[in-house]
Amino acid sequence: MDITLVLSTVIAVLIASFLGFLFWLQRKEHKRELENTNNNKANTSLQLQAYERLTLLVDRIALPNLIARVNEPGLSVKEMQQLLNQNIKHEFDYNITQQIYVSQNAWNAVKSLKEQNMLAINQLANILPATATGLDLNKLLLEYTMNDAKGNMHQAVSEALSYEAKKIL
Repeated sequence: MDITLVLSTVIAVLIASFLGFLFWLQRKEHKRELENTNNNKANTSLQLQAYERLTLLVDRIALPNLIARVNEPGLSVKEMQQLLNQNIKHEFDYNITQQIYVSQNAWNAVKSLKEQNMLAINQLANILPATATGLDLNKLLLEYTMNDAKGNMHQAVSEALSYEAKKIL
């Protein structure tokens, strides 16, 4: 009788231990799934914030908005050229880390806009006479945005960023 009791107790302990181990594995897997879900939510949030910041960047370096924001009367064409380019570079550099959260296409579009705007500023500043004012450059840049599709490139880039952000949602 003692052997039967000992054997029954050993079997009961083994079964209880096995069930406890299975329960522990199940809890561990559930915890891992929750962590993955939380990580995915955090990643999605970071991506959406990056698209939001890049959309703001695109708006801030759009030539009409840039001109309205940094316009200073009395500057020469070269001084205005430098001021506009510095602002574009500053805005871009401030947001450069956002590239790790967005698609390569989105980042390339933002980079292209920056380069296109700086190219337009430099080319148009160079065709003006040395006696021209910053106001002359600003007028020429605004005409460019109204008459050339590349001048409105910021709208296409904004739409592309918006489209990609909506895909994440």
